[in-house]
Amino acid sequence: MKKLIGLLVLFIWTASSAQSLTASQIVERSQEAIKVRGVQGISVMRIIDEKGRERVRKIRQVTKLYDNGDTEKRLLRFMAPADVKGTGLLTYDYAEKDDDLWLYMPALRKTRRIVSTEKAKNFMGSEFTYSDMTPPALEDFTFNLMEEEETGGTLCYTVEWIPNDDDIAEENGYSRRITFLGKEDFVVRKAVYFDLDGELLKQLIVHEVKELDPANHKFRAMHLEMVNEQNGRRSVMVNEQLEFNPDINDDYFTVRYLERE
Repeated sequence: MKKLIGLLVLFIWTASSAQSLTASQIVERSQEAIKVRGVQGISVMRIIDEKGRERVRKIRQVTKLYDNGDTEKRLLRFMAPADVKGTGLLTYDYAEKDDDLWLYMPALRKTRRIVSTEKAKNFMGSEFTYSDMTPPALEDFTFNLMEEEETGGTLCYTVEWIPNDDDIAEENGYSRRITFLGKEDFVVRKAVYFDLDGELLKQLIVHEVKELDPANHKFRAMHLEMVNEQNGRRSVMVNEQLEFNPDINDDYFTVRYLERE
């Protein structure tokens, strides 16, 4: 009986604790939920225009955490087709300062840094922007908790993001964003973006989530679709082979390695 009472108290406390979370705390947990110590894999990106014509990109990716999880380094390298093969994006996502991004274009044999004013631009012709490639700085936004909603069969917290000023809005490419975060795992299931005039811009739909590091309950989205509601284009990213690997070689996360073909 005492054990049963103890379990009931724990359940009630856990439910009460979850209900009392603020919008900011929910977003912080969502960022923690995807901080995997190391990941490697192969992804396929399909870019589909308004007429249904399709381009396919194959990408190798590696990520690793540094500084006790405060910095995530990520390398994306295009493997196919031939016209983009060797193109790479290296990102350093910092918790306390602006991110660093470098893009290598093999046709030019040149690496250039992506500055903050370019983060709202589309990445390699897709509907994903450079801003979408790294988690945003939370201190740049005001968060509002909205009514819970079910998305894709998952009950979600619904959180509104409002940029704190016009510069931040322009840098990220939207005036408002609504994210739908699973109540159990805090992983994004959907996001809705509004352009700088407040009009519906695009929607991100997450079709599959995988727990890559079960010991620490860390997750990654495996199938993402970004739909541009204004031009009819969409981009689909499927992580076909994605696995947990905390021992990834540090050399991958250097500009020198980025420039290797």
